[in-house]
Amino acid sequence: MAIIEKKESGTFTLQTRTSTYQMKVDRHGVLLHTYYGAKTDESDYSYLIMPADRGYSGQPGDLGNDRTYSLDFYPQEYPVYGDGDYRITGLKANLEGQVPVLDLRYHSSRIMDGKYRLEGLPAMFAGAGEEGISTLEIVLKDRYEELYVHLLYGVYEKEDVITRAAVIENRTGKTVKLKRVMSACVDFAEGGFDLIHFYGKHAMERQMERRALPHGITQISSRRGTSSHHHNPFVILSRPETTEDQGACCGFSLLYSGSFQAQAEVDQLDQTRLVMGINEEEFCWRLADGERFTTPEVCMVYTEEGFTGLSHRFQRAFHQRLIRSPWKDRLRPVLVNNWEATYFDFNEEKLMNIARQASDLGLDMLVLDDGWFGKRDSDNSGLGDWKVNEEKLGCTMKELAEKVNALGLSFGLWFEPEMISEDSDLYREHPDFALQIPGRSPVRSRNQLVLDFSRKDVREYIEQQIFRILDEANITYIKWDMNRSIENVYSAALPEGSQGEILHRYVLGLYEMSEH
Repeated sequence: MAIIEKKESGTFTLQTRTSTYQMKVDRHGVLLHTYYGAKTDESDYSYLIMPADRGYSGQPGDLGNDRTYSLDFYPQEYPVYGDGDYRITGLKANLEGQVPVLDLRYHSSRIMDGKYRLEGLPAMFAGAGEEGISTLEIVLKDRYEELYVHLLYGVYEKEDVITRAAVIENRTGKTVKLKRVMSACVDFAEGGFDLIHFYGKHAMERQMERRALPHGITQISSRRGTSSHHHNPFVILSRPETTEDQGACCGFSLLYSGSFQAQAEVDQLDQTRLVMGINEEEFCWRLADGERFTTPEVCMVYTEEGFTGLSHRFQRAFHQRLIRSPWKDRLRPVLVNNWEATYFDFNEEKLMNIARQASDLGLDMLVLDDGWFGKRDSDNSGLGDWKVNEEKLGCTMKELAEKVNALGLSFGLWFEPEMISEDSDLYREHPDFALQIPGRSPVRSRNQLVLDFSRKDVREYIEQQIFRILDEANITYIKWDMNRSIENVYSAALPEGSQGEILHRYVLGLYEMSEH
């Protein structure tokens, strides 16, 4: 079995093909993390936790004066703010009108066949009735309030992957303010790790950087509203001697397109903690009574086969269990895009000349890029006005697509749905559709603002324009562009106390739109 629960010892052991992950409910009801590493049996590994009086480390309120027990240095599965643990936490929350403090203890658990689902978020999946894939749900509850944390673990035995997510449930009868909600936390009893991450910039993405983890907190993050090409939501902890072909390493990949953070802390005892999830910097979520909040998913892989073994496991798992596209096992069409050839200066004749040459070369598709809509002869205007400029083209979009198809080519079209120009009919009619702070001049990038995709009415307005064009012409490919980061995060549709929800609501709205 991939998940083994032993009630007599309070342990839960997750087994993949070559790795083992274990946690334990101790005598106080605290969910401790005991082991993550090379595959072993389901013995109780809590003996690796060494009780001791560490000095200046406090005890939970119900433990009296047992100075050998402190959450300030005990390894935990989902640490929280306010229980005596001064390290980076998984959850920081408070009931409205109260200070942030939680004390989570074990409440219940269940093991299920198949994979849990995350509503509205990307996640690895499993087919109906598939073997070797199972779910563990552990529910923690605050000692004083009806606040529950559902910890979700997906175990892919064959793929060698464990997934993590958390669901916060409010049954307190009051509003809870979530100030920090991580998807996963993993505690290691030792330090001496290298941290590997991938930074980048325009035209030079995914540059690997490896460094020894120092004492204190190291953070890899983005607050741009997107995961971005500047820092990828993926990190590796490895031993200094690990190479491409051998050595221990553990990879963590956050399946999320918004602002994120991955933090690693080496404490005063040389222990290492890694947490990963939504960036807390501009995040504050008001969770009403009866509501739930679901975090994005983290995928974890441990191997002793070096970085190649790690990347092979992620690649196979994501190809088989994350990507749903019908093209994932097929050769993609070879296309030509007119942008570098024409920029905004094109008409039907220029486009058809490119199409004829593409056909002669045996290519498969022509993609018409920026400039075909509204008043769009430069990047100063027109975004948001998704109506074909037939005067510029010299024909309808339907006619252009038919002429391209007659050459044996498919036809694709460029959109930048998330953006708006101030010089546009849409902005003149609905300036509140843009993310901007009232009374302040907005931060512009590429002469454009960002639409408030946290609002359903804004998304539906853009969708209707796009679908109208897709319905009238034979367009088989969309190039979805996004040419700026998000700043001036203020929504005209949300009350003051909910402005910290915008960036996550934006990403959820984007995911919802992509399913249509």
